Order: sequence, then structure tokens, then C-alpha cells
Amino acid sequence: MARFSVGIDLGTTNSAVSYFDLDRPASRGRDQAILPIPQVTSPGIVEPRPLLPSFLYLPHAGEFPISALGLPWDQSAAGCVVGEFARTHGGKVPTRLVASAKSWLSHPGVDRQAAILPWEAPADVSQISPVEAARRCLGHLRSAWDHQFPDTPLDRQEIVLTVPASFDAAARDLTLAAAREAGLPHPTLLEEPQAAFYAWAEQMGEQFRSHVQPGDVVLVVDVGGGTSDFSLIAVAERDGELDLRRIAVGNHILLGGDNMDLALAHRVGQQLASDGRKLDAWQFNALTHACRQAKESMLADPKLARAPVVIPGRGASLIGGSVKTALAREALAGVLLDGFFPLGPVGSLPRTARSTGLAQMALPYAQDAGITRHLAAFLTRQAGALAAAQDLPFRLQGTAFVHPTAVLFNGGVFKSEALRQRVIEVLNGWLEADGGAAAKELAGAELDLAVARGAAYYGWARQGHGLRIRGGTGRAYYVGVEAAMPAVPGIEPPVRALCVAPLGMEEGTAADVPPQEFGLVVGEPTRFRFFSSSVRREDVVGQVIDDPASSDEFDEVAPIETLLPAEKGVPGRLVPVHLQAAVTETGVLELRCLEKGGPGRWKLELNVRMKA
Repeated sequence: MARFSVGIDLGTTNSAVSYFDLDRPASRGRDQAILPIPQVTSPGIVEPRPLLPSFLYLPHAGEFPISALGLPWDQSAAGCVVGEFARTHGGKVPTRLVASAKSWLSHPGVDRQAAILPWEAPADVSQISPVEAARRCLGHLRSAWDHQFPDTPLDRQEIVLTVPASFDAAARDLTLAAAREAGLPHPTLLEEPQAAFYAWAEQMGEQFRSHVQPGDVVLVVDVGGGTSDFSLIAVAERDGELDLRRIAVGNHILLGGDNMDLALAHRVGQQLASDGRKLDAWQFNALTHACRQAKESMLADPKLARAPVVIPGRGASLIGGSVKTALAREALAGVLLDGFFPLGPVGSLPRTARSTGLAQMALPYAQDAGITRHLAAFLTRQAGALAAAQDLPFRLQGTAFVHPTAVLFNGGVFKSEALRQRVIEVLNGWLEADGGAAAKELAGAELDLAVARGAAYYGWARQGHGLRIRGGTGRAYYVGVEAAMPAVPGIEPPVRALCVAPLGMEEGTAADVPPQEFGLVVGEPTRFRFFSSSVRREDVVGQVIDDPASSDEFDEVAPIETLLPAEKGVPGRLVPVHLQAAVTETGVLELRCLEKGGPGRWKLELNVRMKA
């Protein structure tokens, strides 16, 4: 029996763990705490911090003494370092730094179980997979917990692990695979914007009901170190109680605080170049890290007019060769406000076209840095989708875009009041132009730790207490079915999308696809194509849509390549099956293939393998 509810925020830039005692009577309140995470901060020095930077550094043999990277639970941890020192030292040696592993985990264009990180590392660096990187971060968190709570090991607790709302089924399954490999066999997945809302509601206590009313639509704007996520949560009433329902999620946008650090580095680099100081690639990486520190200092202290920026020298004279400058608040505000949160009408949508015909293969970064333009695209796209919905718990306001009534911010970027106010200013400008009422900010969120805190609260709520947000899957899911057609030279049979899980399908439920004649390939390697949609709200299980690959309403999920076993001694063949989809209690989609009139049972495991 679990004693603690433990929330784990496995972030793109930082990770955190929150917990409280399930044995504590509810009448005495919830004594929630943040786990201090021991980590190497410099060679030979281990310090506990509330946040574990989600960076891994892979040192070469002999780079550090054996004990220099030791941890309380592993005195000779020399093969990999996770946390603060990995981030700071890796900024100086980027070819050995694994960063943004969580974003790689959601990237369908690569084999996420292959050793590809650090991306494009030289031959002398032993690379690891995105799944392995996530495993090592989670393993560090597990060891930190077990070191402090040896009598209540983490694998026996109620664990809630957060993922972006925009993660598709494959990315969620790979996250669970990393957790299992880290020794956490049964975590429950929770979307990060929902966790942020849970944290805010828990912090407000009973007063939260005075801040939101039936009919409200809460926009959660989550901008972290590497990603931006948007969600909509509707507030309704059921049996005299507030009923919360997540009604929409946005796409996974690789745009966040890391982009801001890079933009600031370019701004400072231009200043230095005008003074005759040109930086090489190594120094520019160090400048980016220094700009991040300067940004965080000024966001934490609104009275600070300037923050020092120091770029270490190279060679024997590291101190004497240092480059020193400063970042002014005016430059900070100009880069962040105008560059990332620009003013403009709701019709100003983000640029998506590339400027050149060739592009370097890497993460699918956003082509437009304007977060407010991405927000406009989300709200306008969802307006059309929600207008056709039959079961909305609120009255849809506006025609050009969905009208939020309140905004909840999440992510360390929004420690800056100026950035929060800019988003409110832009949103309320859109609302006024469309004849809507102004939205309010739901203040009081603890931005760095809200997701971990909310996840721990959700674990407690799963025991039958407190607030629950309904919503099920944030996307509808479809399996690709090859149409039957006569052979035509040079023409491939068209692929249609068969809906197997409608948008909003609840966890712990299953749905049978209405009887249709399907043939399942068994006994030989085969490939399954999947699609998803965040806007097709009215599709039902069994509905077939032609040519999903050419529609902007669909995103293709990474295919599943597998070999489904045939009966012993039976070669590969087509087995007549009917399909059943299930969303597990942990929030993962399973597609089950059940043999018609026979004992065959196959389940498609989301072990994502991409062809070379």
C-alpha cells in the first residue's frame, strides 16, 4: 500500500518531485513538500536543489577523477552526470551535452530508441537514445528519493508522471517505457496543463470556487524552457458541484525559454561585435549560458536594471581572457516582449514556410518565434472544431476564435510580470475586437514547481478526494487501413483513416470498432500507420475518412513496425479480425486485434521504430 502520492515533473529544461503523505487524515490538510534533489554542481561538490536540470553530460574517459562526479548513492558515477553541472559544463563542451531529450522523445521523425544523442556528436562520443536519456533523469530522481526515504522506496508509491498535453500516444508510451526501465513500473500519466491547474486549485483551497464559475473557459498558457503548450479547460456544474473538463489541447511547439536565451545571446553578441570583440562558437555557447543566468536574475528581481554577463576565456589565461559585459533591462524587455510576445490582431498567424529548400535535420523547431501568434492559431483553430461539438459544457462565445474568460500561466518564463501582462494585453485586445469580455489572470501559481505539485495532488485525488478534471484523450486516434483496389503500375493503394478512439475517450474504457472485414498480417514484419487529430470532435469509432495524409486536420503519428506472431508452424498470412481500442488507466492507447471465430489475440505495442 502506497504511503505517499508523488508527482514527477519530467521537464524539458528542469525536473522536480513533489509529494505528500496519504496516511495523513484529510481533515488535517495535506502536508505537501518538494523533494530536495542532490546533484553535482561542480567536480567533487554535491548540493541539494529543488530542481534537477534535465541535462546529461557524457564525459570522456579520464576527463574527471573517479570520485569527482560521485553521488551519495553512487560514489563512482563517472559515465554520466545529470543536473546542474551537466548543464553548466556541457555549455562549454556541447558535443557531449544531451539537452531537450523530452522534445526528442516526442519527435516522430527519428528512431527514439536509437542512440542519436547528442545529435550529430563526433565519432568519439558514445551516444544514447532519447528513451535512455529520460530513463537516466528518472533514475536520478528515483535514487534521490530512495536515498532520503529508504523505508518507503519510490517504486511502491502512488506515482503521477506528467507529460505535455500535446504528446501523442507514441510519445506517452515511450515515456512510460523510460519510467519502467528506471524502476518505476506503474506510473499514471497526467497532462502538464491539468497538473498546473490542480496546483493552482490546491493552493487556493476552497477559495478557488470564487475565482472560477460555471460557464468559464480557462486558457492554460504553459511556456517552459523548450516548449509552449496551450490547453482549454471548461467550468460547468454537476449535481451542485463545479465540474471541470479539458476540452482542447494544442500542438507540441518547440519554442520556449531556451529560444529566448539564444536571442539574448545574439543581441549581446552584436553589441560585442560592434566593439570589435568577435566570438567563436565555443564562446557563443558560453555567452548563451551567461545570458540565461542574467535573464533569470532580472526576472527574479524587477528592480535590477542590469545584470553582468561574463564569457570565460580560453587556454591558460582563463581569467585574464574573460569577456565581460552586461545585459540591460531595456534590451531584455525588447527582445522578450517584442520578439516572443508581439502585439498584433488575432488574424496574425505564425509563419510556417521555410526560407530555403534545404534544412538541417534536427528537432522540428517552430519557424516563428511569436508565441502570441501561435496562441492565436490555437484559439482560431479550436473555434471551428468546438462550434460543431454537441456536448460543450459552456456557451461558445465569438466566431473568430474561442473566447477564454480566465488565463492560468505556467512555466518559469512567466515569473516575469511583464510577460504575463503582455499576454493578457494581447488576448484582451483580441477579445475586445471580437466583442468579448476581458479575460482575467488566475494569480498565485508557483510557476517552477506547479506541475510537480499538481501531479501529487492528482495522485491524492485519485484516492477519492478533491477535484478532478475530466477530458479523456486530447486527440482522436485513427489507424491507417489500405483500401482494396486493382493493381495499377506506379499507383499505391490509398490509405484511409479508421477512427478507433474518438477525441475525449476516457481512461479505463474500451470501444469495439463496428464489424468490418479487416485482415491482420501475422507471421512476418509489417508496418502500421496511425493518425491523430485535435480538432475532429464529432468522429465516432468506426468512421472512415479518405486521404488523411493530405488534410491539415490530421497529424501522422510515428508508425508501429512489428512482427505479430502466427501459430506455430504457420507461415505469414492474413487473419480476419475485429478491432478494439482501449485507453488504459495510465492514459495510453492500445489497439487490440481479436481473431474472428478463433483464439488469436494481438495487441499493438507502441514500440516506435523508424526505418533508416
